This record gives sequence, C-alpha cells and structure tokens, in this order.
Amino acid sequence: MATLRDVAREAGVSVATASRAINGLGNVTGPTRDAVLAAVKKLNFVPHSGARSLTRKKTDTVGVILPDLFGEFFSEIIRGIDLVAHESGMHLLLGNMHGSAHETAAAVASMRGRVDGLLIMPPDMKPELLAGHLDPALPTVLLNYDAGPLDVPFVAVDNYHGAYAMTEALLDRGARQVVHIAGPKHNRDARDRQRGFVDAMAKIAKERSPVILPGDFSEEAGAEAARLLIQGQLPADAVFASNDLMAVGCIHQLGEAGLSVPRDIMVAGFDDIPLARHVSPALSTMQVKIDRLGSTAMMLLLRLLRGETLGAASANILTPTLIARGTTAGPVGLAAVAKAVAAEREAE
Repeated sequence: MATLRDVAREAGVSVATASRAINGLGNVTGPTRDAVLAAVKKLNFVPHSGARSLTRKKTDTVGVILPDLFGEFFSEIIRGIDLVAHESGMHLLLGNMHGSAHETAAAVASMRGRVDGLLIMPPDMKPELLAGHLDPALPTVLLNYDAGPLDVPFVAVDNYHGAYAMTEALLDRGARQVVHIAGPKHNRDARDRQRGFVDAMAKIAKERSPVILPGDFSEEAGAEAARLLIQGQLPADAVFASNDLMAVGCIHQLGEAGLSVPRDIMVAGFDDIPLARHVSPALSTMQVKIDRLGSTAMMLLLRLLRGETLGAASANILTPTLIARGTTAGPVGLAAVAKAVAAEREAE
C-alpha cells in the first residue's frame, strides 16, 4: 500500500507539501497540487482518516444522539440527516441515550474529539441540565426540543396544534366520545399532544374530563389500550393515539374483538410513518414528514460548521399536516364498543 512518502517522491515534492495539497490547504501552487493529485491517482493512495483529521482539525463526521435507534420514527430521522450529510461529504456517528440523563452525558462525552458537530434529541431533559452536558465549543443543533433559555438552534414539531387539529377533525366527522392513547409521561412530544387533545375536547366538545388511556408509543401499548377500552365498555366512537404505532396496535386489537374500523369506531394516529399507508384500512394521521425533521436540523448544523452564528432565534417549527385516510371514513357508530361488549357477554 502506497504511503504519503511514496506520493511525495512520485510528485517530486516534500512530504509536508504533499500533505498540504491532499488536504486542500494553502501555500501550494496549482501545478504542484496537480502533480500531487496525479501521483495519488497513479499510486492509488488512500489517506489515513485519523491522520487527515489531525492535520485538518476536522473529522468530516457528525454525531447523532437519539433516545432510541429502533423503529420507523428514528430511522426516518436518520434517513433525513444522512440525505443532507452525504451530499456534503459528511459521515454519521450514531449514539443512543435510552432516555436517560446519565446516558445522555456519556453519549455526548463519547462524541468529543470524534465529530465536527452534534445533533441531539433530548426528549425530556431540563434545559439547565442539558446545558451542563453540551460542549460550547462543539456546534450543536437540538432535534424536537424547544431550547427555551438555551441559545441553541433547534428543529421541533408543533405537536400541540397538530393534536388539536386531529381532535377537531374527529369531532367534525361526528365523533363525540373521543378517547386518547397517551405517550410516555416523560416525553415532551407526548405531553404536548395530550395537551392539544384535552384543550380541543374542552373547547369544541365541552368535555372537561375526556378519557385518556396510558401508552408508551409501542404497538403493544395500542393493543393494550384497545383491550382496556373494550373491557371497560367505554362509549367511544373514536380513538386518537399519540403516535401511529399505537394506533396500528389498537386497530389490530379492535379487529380481534370483532369491531370494524371505521364502521364501529374511528382511529387516528400521529407522525405518518411509512406503515400508516400500508395497513388496511390506511391510517388517518398527522403527517410530520419525519425525514424533514432530520434534514432541516442537518442543514442548520452545516451552517454552524461554515462559521455562521445561530441561536434559538434560528429555530424551525414544523407544522404537521392532517392526512385523512380510511380509518376515519364512513359512518360513525356511537357507543359501538359498549354495545359490542354487551352483546358478547349476552352470548356467553
């Protein structure tokens, strides 16, 4: 394998000059740079990435720290980040914090010296605690997090108004007993979506105490919520899940109980993950364009890496779009769940 010394010898220059030419540094004339690059091509020389990083003080790598790396939501975020990073010649180094403040600190520490910038999604970390973990010298953009008092650029989704709009749409479709499947209590997105649901029910349906079932964003949580709904004989005509996976789990469990969506009960979700379009009937949801969340954050980070000064005032708030599909179409059967359970018990 050819070395930098071999390239320098072939081009007839010093090792230092060859290094400067390869790394695009100044003080190298055009003909000299051409001679060095020709030698690189002829010898099939591959620069050592670690050595290049030390020379250029750049790694061409971006750190991405997420609460989890599993599931369509996070894979779509990574896809959006990578689309922009790849076009810019940047690589990704992924880290997982598992929703823990301690692991967040460890994940951030592990990135130092290995990346040029950082994209981080801290779902429920207080700003003052997060500030203690961030390196002021490392360009950073926050994902799905309102920076609040931190003067750090961020990209977030308008979860509150998205949830309000979905609840309003279900009520406009004729639903009166809308049940919400909440996300994890510690999750900022989940709390904002629940708040939007509660406010819409209070203002539009005049319902001050709507039914809220526990969930954790998983398909299994959606199925369990449907079982609670059925067993409790709750007079529901619509379910609004805090994310699509729970909505899919709910639909499956309702079907297992002999209920038809949307004939007996409407179901809606949030996020518009790819699976939402492929279930039958297709899922009505609030479309976030999750990959855009990642790509927008990556574009902000590139601006920081180019030397721009950006703070919280440079934030991007993405507005979800209501996508009406099959799970909220057709006539609504009021109190269908309670009637189905009563009929089942009579048959027993």
